Amino acid sequence: MNISSKQKGILFILLAGFGFALMGLFVNLAGSIPTLQKAFFRNIVPVFIAGAGLRGIKGKLHIDKGDLKFLILRSGFGTLGIVCNFYALDHLKLSDANMLNKLAPFFVIIFSFILLKEKISIFQGIAVFGAFVGALFIIKPTGNVSMFPALIGALGGVGAGAAYTMVRILGKRGVNGSLIVFFFSAFSCLFCLPFVAMNYAPMSLYQTAMLILSGVAATVGQLAITKAYYYAPAKEISIYDYNQIIVSAILGFIFLGQLPDMMSFTGYAIIFAMGLWMYFYNKSK
Repeated sequence: MNISSKQKGILFILLAGFGFALMGLFVNLAGSIPTLQKAFFRNIVPVFIAGAGLRGIKGKLHIDKGDLKFLILRSGFGTLGIVCNFYALDHLKLSDANMLNKLAPFFVIIFSFILLKEKISIFQGIAVFGAFVGALFIIKPTGNVSMFPALIGALGGVGAGAAYTMVRILGKRGVNGSLIVFFFSAFSCLFCLPFVAMNYAPMSLYQTAMLILSGVAATVGQLAITKAYYYAPAKEISIYDYNQIIVSAILGFIFLGQLPDMMSFTGYAIIFAMGLWMYFYNKSK
């Protein structure tokens, strides 16, 4: 049976969603370990995998003049996104934390307007506003301390959106994708290392295994989503990325006994609807 490029793209983006959902579960199962320590172990695995992929490939490690600042910005915003997402994973339901991180595509629209001068249509503007409304249902801004992790989770979406915008800039400049992954993972590890060294929390064999598995799952997610967009354009397959929320909700219920409340489900529905609207809008263009 022949599989079309679009079908391959859908399969890979579904695999990516499963990989990132598993990453979130493993981070949560690792228990009470400092957030930056978790982020360090999550990124050390891609360093070795992406580094191994670059070995022996001539020219892959070359960085042209002008690319370095965008690599640093991509890595800085990406590290912010991961640290905030991991903090949210430690303090929120698995599906809530992952859905707040899925605000990233809407922030890409905003940052692309600011940095790349890409126009925002009225449809995109409504989608961005709708996504913020959906996020409010998940955050539940009541003014008490419990909303703080949700705000941090939303900040993670901002960081991820800015990081993805830097990836777009680097892609336009012809920077190799594996180099971007390696630079980001290495940067994030170096950023976290001093904090880990000063505040290292002893880990059991089980906790170490969970964090290593989170890195493996994250690497699978990164490689799969790169493959997905290689086979098909984002406008045709990006909506399938929201399968991560469904998988996260199932994993959270099975392994953590978590069940989102009706406010969160309403927020999921609104953000998913805005993503679906953007999918059909982009496809029509």
